[in-house]
Amino acid sequence: MRMHHPSGRWRLGLGLSLLTVFMWGLLPIALQITLEAMDGYTITWYRFMASAVLLGSYLALRRGLPRLRGQCSIVLILLAVVTLGLGGNYVLYILGLSHTSAGSAQVLIQLAPAMAMMGALVVFRERFVKAQWFGLFVLASGMALFFNDRLGEILLETGDYSLGMILIFLAAVAWAIYALAQKQLLSVMSSAAVMWVVYSGSTILLFPVASPQTVLDLGTLRFWLLVFAAFNTLIAYGAFSEALAHWEASRVNAVLSLTPIATLLMIRIGSALWPEVVASEPLNVLSGVGATLVVAGSMTIALAQSTKDIPPLNPNTSREETRHEESGDPV
Repeated sequence: MRMHHPSGRWRLGLGLSLLTVFMWGLLPIALQITLEAMDGYTITWYRFMASAVLLGSYLALRRGLPRLRGQCSIVLILLAVVTLGLGGNYVLYILGLSHTSAGSAQVLIQLAPAMAMMGALVVFRERFVKAQWFGLFVLASGMALFFNDRLGEILLETGDYSLGMILIFLAAVAWAIYALAQKQLLSVMSSAAVMWVVYSGSTILLFPVASPQTVLDLGTLRFWLLVFAAFNTLIAYGAFSEALAHWEASRVNAVLSLTPIATLLMIRIGSALWPEVVASEPLNVLSGVGATLVVAGSMTIALAQSTKDIPPLNPNTSREETRHEESGDPV
């Protein structure tokens, strides 16, 4: 495959990267508000269904729908793994959101790409450069500082908040498994084809536990937030893919590391303007420093990795076909 070279229009690449950060930063807030009137399984079903229909229509027009008949057993097994991995990521993430805050979830989910890269050390025999190990240390330190006032509750108690953190952590593990399997699949299938299988398979698997008719009970605000969540994946990853066409992948990924800060900032603005809708995120000084270190660690890892390393996550999401066939989305 011919190596992709960015166009050099870095301002456009930066703008598209920031649009992706905005979409991902707002997503957990929109999901948490929608959860007040609709269960997590149904929200996730609508998200997968919308992505399956839209991406499937695009692939059908380009005659790019994958043919599963005749595929070897290992490919079918890997497709099952990526479907269960990303589907599990979406479900566990939104279930965790129902027990914790959007800001906490967005910070903790940053473990997902780090877990995937650690897994790649074992599965693909990849190596970390020193800067990546340092970035991982900074990321872990930032996590500890961010949750400094709730570490005891998370580790020693079995309350609502600790349950939410456990579910978000499991969502990160599920995404890492998905990313490792997806990386192997890219040698035989395009990213867009794999993602259509994942979206379609997850839509089928979630249908028995979803309640699509409850959309009729949503108010105007939550209905449009559900629409936003359903289209968020395709819009965000479309912007991400186009950003890669104009800017180096490491720089795009570094900008995407700002997502937790974007979420915390949007929560602060939203809770000030609409306190009855957006719940505030109480942070002390150490938590603020911790969030900054999480971003700094993620940036260090992203800038140190090669373009073939596993890309960063959207907590609860997946990557559409990029200009150089990379993949990636926790939520």
